[in-house]
Amino acid sequence: MMWTERVVEREGVRLVCRDWGGDGSALVLLHGLAGHAGEWDALAGSLSPEYRVVAVDQRGQGASDRFPADVSRDAFVEDVVAVTDQLGLERVVLVGQSLGGHTAILAAARHPELVRALVVIEADVSGPDPEWPVHIRRWFDSWPAPFPSRDAAVQFFGGGVIGAGWADGLEERGGQWWPRFDRDVMVRSVADAAQHSFAHEWERITCPTLLILAQQSFISPARVDDLMRRRVPTVSVSIPGTRHDLHLEQPEIVYGLISPFLAGSSA
Repeated sequence: MMWTERVVEREGVRLVCRDWGGDGSALVLLHGLAGHAGEWDALAGSLSPEYRVVAVDQRGQGASDRFPADVSRDAFVEDVVAVTDQLGLERVVLVGQSLGGHTAILAAARHPELVRALVVIEADVSGPDPEWPVHIRRWFDSWPAPFPSRDAAVQFFGGGVIGAGWADGLEERGGQWWPRFDRDVMVRSVADAAQHSFAHEWERITCPTLLILAQQSFISPARVDDLMRRRVPTVSVSIPGTRHDLHLEQPEIVYGLISPFLAGSSA
């Protein structure tokens, strides 16, 4: 099954989605910072026979509008609401990785009537972390963009399926490969999250929750302990031999965790 492009507009911001169709319960997939909906293609292909799967290019990224004025956490959460409303999705399962997982947590906390289950991959809501935007800017500044070829980008991002997944988020212009986002917009996108702790929102979540972490996680053991102290998820798993982008690295394992979790929950 292949996906169809859907466009959702909220307050003048155009959001592009990959709709994999299907008649089952709806899953909405949210990528991380500077990512794109295509990161989920392998997982979406596995899930789409059972579920209605929609992957979102979030504001400022991918094929969606690149320069939205509002990149607050509130804006990203309300985009999720707009996607579900305009595409006719009810009682969705939210699946988010990294900053997309942060958005999914906030959406589940603030809109319990909308979210029937939550899958969080390599994300948490502790903070504040005022150095986060600084680190993000330095990371983007290290990119030798534009890349002379897709292969060069794949190698820069670490090679293999992870490097290919990041390279797939670039666009070709004039024989060179460019990011499909603006660096300053992405830095502003993390500024709100970096200034606050959203741990109280994690505590408010009532739906079944699956927390998936990498063995080489970006989330420190202390932050994981804080998550567990505040609210124990329905299921929590650490996948051996994986890194932060484990949805790219091991999509079959992620599917093998999500499918029985949803089958065994009220979702």
